[in-house]
Amino acid sequence: MTSQLLLKAATVYKDAPSPVVPSVAEIIVGLIAFSILFILLKVKAVPAFEKAYAARTAAIEGGIEKAEFAQKEAEAALAAYTAQLSEARAEAQAIREEARVQGSAIIEDLRSKAQEEANRITTAARASIEAERQQAVASLRHEVGSLATELASKIVGEALDDQVRQSGIVDRFLADLEKSEK
Repeated sequence: MTSQLLLKAATVYKDAPSPVVPSVAEIIVGLIAFSILFILLKVKAVPAFEKAYAARTAAIEGGIEKAEFAQKEAEAALAAYTAQLSEARAEAQAIREEARVQGSAIIEDLRSKAQEEANRITTAARASIEAERQQAVASLRHEVGSLATELASKIVGEALDDQVRQSGIVDRFLADLEKSEK
């Protein structure tokens, strides 16, 4: 049944123009319309697109240049910061070293002052002890002399009241005693 229909349709439309192949007039009108459209696009639209493309390219390249410039500035700032940081560290190290040296000098100064003070105190104590010893020796000589004179007076039976003579005898006796100890 379909084949009969197709045969019938082919016989009826046999003289009709082909829907696939256009007529010559349509081809000419199409070519003229295409040419006008092509010329309009080439004259109006393409320069606008080229201009927008160039502006966009310039903006992108400018942005890249700005980014590169900003990157270089950032690297320079980083280098400057690193240099300042290393300078600050070196300065801090120098300050610490100077403080250590000053601290050592202060400690040494305090030690020497303390040693001098100790020596002064020791010397003063020795001088005081020597003065007290001399005073004790003088006092002891006087006491021993008095006791010896009194004892000699009791043994001899007469008074030895002459103070100068008494003093000379005691001094001579003590000097002989010291010589015999050495």
